[in-house]
Amino acid sequence: MGLDLRLPIGLLLAVIGLLLAGFGLASGGDIYRRSLGINVNLWWGGVLLAVGIILLISARRNRSAE
Repeated sequence: MGLDLRLPIGLLLAVIGLLLAGFGLASGGDIYRRSLGINVNLWWGGVLLAVGIILLISARRNRSAE
């Protein structure tokens, strides 16, 4: 019918997740001292990437069903 919102939102979340996870991989461990040594950027980048991929798969699966 129209534009499926899962497609642009999933793409946006996947791109932001890739950027955030990439920064988490590239950054040193000293900046994570305040967060008890947990690489927060890497973890949340992975979460955003996973949700974005789920949304993209869901939008593609719905498009092929029509």
